Amino acid sequence: MTPPRKPITLHRLRAMHAEGEKITMLTCYDATFARVLDEAGVDCLLVGDSLGMVLQPGATPVSLEQFVHHVRSVARGNRTAWLIGEMPFESYRESKEQALRSASALMQAGAHMVKLECGGWTTDTVRFLTERGIPVCGHALGGWRVQGRDERSAALLKSDARALAEAGAAMLLLDLVPSMLASSITKELPIPIIGIGAGPDCSGQVLVLHDVLGLVQQPSRFVRYFMQGSEDVAHAVRRFGEAVKNGRFPDPELHTY
Repeated sequence: MTPPRKPITLHRLRAMHAEGEKITMLTCYDATFARVLDEAGVDCLLVGDSLGMVLQPGATPVSLEQFVHHVRSVARGNRTAWLIGEMPFESYRESKEQALRSASALMQAGAHMVKLECGGWTTDTVRFLTERGIPVCGHALGGWRVQGRDERSAALLKSDARALAEAGAAMLLLDLVPSMLASSITKELPIPIIGIGAGPDCSGQVLVLHDVLGLVQQPSRFVRYFMQGSEDVAHAVRRFGEAVKNGRFPDPELHTY
């Protein structure tokens, strides 16, 4: 009988990164899926900004209060995975003190880490939060386009990523980044780099759960439909995890830029 999994901690994630073990991450918004994903062995659960796209398309942007609600729901179903809660832009743009209040609300709801959309201007906010004991995941977002294709934008992305790590960010999510650039950033920085459409050399991979299950009609290039050929949702999630851990996903020819 397989012994129960010990809770994933930040120390464990850092050890996985140091040892070259790929980190798995999926989005999650409720207690039922949290239990399924946790039992299937997903390392990290992300209550991210995709919430607005898949649960309430066409609605107004997701508020901090809504993120707190969904983080609390996921926390109730999760036992061992590392839980990351999104901080919407409006919840930290006014001041560092506002950011601390917002991050604290997510942590009190059950998050182990908060995620910010990051550029150079957020470095001081990241430092302010980490100095107060709040783990931060930065998110380099391309705005639905591949970023870092030319020399200037690639250098800026690398500079921002380096500054965020130096400010104390414990993890960085790269979204729509050429494979070679993501590989260079991953090798250069001492923190786990999680990719989505950023190639196979990142420290780990994240996908939106609804994409994994084939519930999106026009998936992005970097998506693989793991539900096909699976017995049930749990089986599809395990297949995703195994493919990431074994280096079979993402495919350099099919899922990268």
